Amino acid sequence: MDASGLDLLPAGPVQRMVAAANRHDLEGMVAEFADDYENTTPVHPARSFKGSAQVRKNWATIFAGLPDLSLTVHDATTGPGNKVWMEWSNRGTRPDGSVTSSAGVAILTVRDDRIAAAHFYLEPVDHEPVDVDAAVSMVVHGTDSRGGGS
Repeated sequence: MDASGLDLLPAGPVQRMVAAANRHDLEGMVAEFADDYENTTPVHPARSFKGSAQVRKNWATIFAGLPDLSLTVHDATTGPGNKVWMEWSNRGTRPDGSVTSSAGVAILTVRDDRIAAAHFYLEPVDHEPVDVDAAVSMVVHGTDSRGGGS
């Protein structure tokens, strides 16, 4: 397997988009999205958007703020309706020297050799020492087993 996991993706716009992101090639990356691209973020609905112009804005900001950003594909598969399911993560260093990393899944729809839509599930990696019992307690009670609030 290639270090970035590109070989896990089917040939086409999703693979090209990830490769362009890893090169920090904004033009190459945006070219893989349909003009009417629709991003749905179910966990954070207010973050959903339409249009490749917002893709450009988002990634220009990301590339400028995380000059060493790298994406890694951990697993991928295809599904009905021209879907590509991609488990992926990213890592980069902020201007203050702190490291940020996120992980999640993107379910992308391909139309006419472009990424037309995505259901986007990407969250910051949580390095807090909260175990599963505390996490379940937080969901049920709004507090963790140590008595803290949410």
